[in-house]
Amino acid sequence: MPVGIIQAFLSLSTPTISDAMDMLGLSGGCLGLRPVVMGHKIAGPAFTVRYIPGGTPKTGAGDFLDDVPAGGVVVIDNGGRTYCTVWGDLMTRLAKRNGVAGTVIDGVCRDVELIRELDYPIFTRGTYMVTGRGRMQLTSIQETVTIGETCVEPGDLVVADDSGVLVVPQSRMDEVLRTAQSIGEREDQIIHMIAEGLMLREARSRVGYHQIGKQ
Repeated sequence: MPVGIIQAFLSLSTPTISDAMDMLGLSGGCLGLRPVVMGHKIAGPAFTVRYIPGGTPKTGAGDFLDDVPAGGVVVIDNGGRTYCTVWGDLMTRLAKRNGVAGTVIDGVCRDVELIRELDYPIFTRGTYMVTGRGRMQLTSIQETVTIGETCVEPGDLVVADDSGVLVVPQSRMDEVLRTAQSIGEREDQIIHMIAEGLMLREARSRVGYHQIGKQ
């Protein structure tokens, strides 16, 4: 994924990107996921992982981290389960060391103190200390997963900030980016007009706000 594309998305908020996707008829928001540590903004290609319930203890479930490229975003589908974790201290340390951009989990994590100490970006449904060892098993890597009812393909662009997590299909990145940038530029103009006393309706009309995505 071109660095320029990632940097361009990093300059935009997830609400702006989400509005662009709405205008293009795309759904990308991952409902229910929030940052464990506030103040982070991440963007990068998805490295997808799925866990399912399994009572047989297994080893090496986190070894996939050795294959995640620097700048990638680990996307873990744990089916929204909150009764045990699939991410802990060793994985946080390794991901941070390897330059992973961040982690998104449809589930929970633990060892929050270390996450905060290392200032590692992670977005989950919450935190819980109970291990997934003997309760969950890794079932797929780099296959299609579902996060907060949103389908994620390996290589899709994941963008996350304090407002939440969204996924931009790899095949539509350029289109979404252009639309989001147009929204951002016109909203900046609207903010300036409002500050000068113009009514919102008139400001939107002048910049052609409602025509974005139709051109």
